[in-house]
Amino acid sequence: MNPTISVEKVNKSYGKRSVLNDVNLTIEPGQLYGLIGPSGAGKTTLVKMIVGMEKADSGTIQVLDEKMPNLAILQEIGYMAQSDALYLELTGEENLKFFASLFKLNKEEQRKRIAYAAGLVNLTADLKKRVAAYSGGMKRRLSLAIALIQDPKLLILDEPTVGIDPELKLSIWSELLRLKNEEGKTIIVTTHVMDEAERCDVVAMVRDGRIIASGTPDELKDLYHVGSLDEVFLKAGVKQHENLGVN
Repeated sequence: MNPTISVEKVNKSYGKRSVLNDVNLTIEPGQLYGLIGPSGAGKTTLVKMIVGMEKADSGTIQVLDEKMPNLAILQEIGYMAQSDALYLELTGEENLKFFASLFKLNKEEQRKRIAYAAGLVNLTADLKKRVAAYSGGMKRRLSLAIALIQDPKLLILDEPTVGIDPELKLSIWSELLRLKNEEGKTIIVTTHVMDEAERCDVVAMVRDGRIIASGTPDELKDLYHVGSLDEVFLKAGVKQHENLGVN
């Protein structure tokens, strides 16, 4: 079986500022894959390129056996951006209906998917409210519901739990694990929270536009002889600086 996502020798700059340097990664079907790193590391640029919203300066990205960018593949991708792209003058339900209408769902499928997605993120009681009246956390939850609306094969979630209370964060993570285990979905999550990274099958640590370490959480802790992913990140960062200094 081919990988769901293959990124090979990808570079990206904005003007003179290099954002991604020689990035390579492979994500297998049904994996929950974490992109870990601080703000500004290049995680968001990388996921935008996987979705097809940005083009690489060099290198290739393939998603579901198609070279990106590719509009047709968007039917199979659920994407939750770091900044909420919502229609504030519409209600939560109207937002969900609008985004559902972009996909090949009949009316009954739309109704079922809207009910499922709203229930998952605990917004059912607030669907008739205008999004302008939503709190920041409610807007994040609505964005997650929209990412799930068409039952995509691939979910790409950029910092999905920022601004969400701990109880709901746990329920969202348990649903992500269910989607992976029971429905075989491939899921990419970007985060800077290491306890969330521990839940991923594989993590890639991103720093200064480079992947400085990747593997399962246990493999990485064994490799660096440490007890936490925070310590892995620190040690891998030191090693990266040493290597760059040698080059």
